[in-house]
Amino acid sequence: MGTLILAVTALFLYSVGTALQALHLRGRVHSNLAITTLIGILALVGHGLLIAQTVHLDDGFDFSFFKSSVLISWLIVFLLLGLNLRKPVQSLFVVAYPIAALTIVMALITHTPSRLVPEESFGMLSHIALSITAYSLFSLAAIQAVILWLQNRQLKRNYNGLLVRNLPPLQTMESLLFEMVWAGVVLLILAIVTGALFIEDLFAQDLAHKTVFSLLSLLVFVGLLVGRYTKGWRGITASRWTLAGCALLMLAFYGSKFVLELVFHRGL
Repeated sequence: MGTLILAVTALFLYSVGTALQALHLRGRVHSNLAITTLIGILALVGHGLLIAQTVHLDDGFDFSFFKSSVLISWLIVFLLLGLNLRKPVQSLFVVAYPIAALTIVMALITHTPSRLVPEESFGMLSHIALSITAYSLFSLAAIQAVILWLQNRQLKRNYNGLLVRNLPPLQTMESLLFEMVWAGVVLLILAIVTGALFIEDLFAQDLAHKTVFSLLSLLVFVGLLVGRYTKGWRGITASRWTLAGCALLMLAFYGSKFVLELVFHRGL
């Protein structure tokens, strides 16, 4: 199937999914789990086939800036669909779907130098797989943190708006956030360990800032978890720490890629 057809199909389904979730949050329609899941799965299939044609090349995998973004957004939707089967995370779709659609559009209309990793580089591919899964999970945690922050503000002001009425209880939202952070920390540690094992020089010129920012973000997330269990951090405090850690992690990944590929036009 042609790349353009796959892209248009995925974009259409993500648009439909976004519209349904927006209407649900506004109280206009009642969201059905089966329909929500079906739309998400169909969009995910089209998105995945598009990745197979654009990221998986004959001589390896292209992990350049926008190609990586398409893969990460696919993982975000995949993880969210899985979580939605057992956790009340439906509100995150209204943000995740537009992000996925945007990455598809940017991957199609832009061109950056390739960052190829050969298929036989299993060690490097395992490091990359763990890294992008951690980035995807922390992206979901960042969205959850923003929604939790807004929910806290509205509750403190006794404002019974659409957001408060359509979201799960605050305690449930906080529990979900910390579950995401815990899982993300485990994956990030594994990504750093595999990087140390399979990358010859983890502090090489092109990787030094990425490594430093990744370690700093890990410290922030670990600090958040320690604060949670020793000082009872929650609500707005938890949201701020989560967003700070995610910002450092995004600088580690996207900051390095942006400078190398879009500023200096350096490939691999």
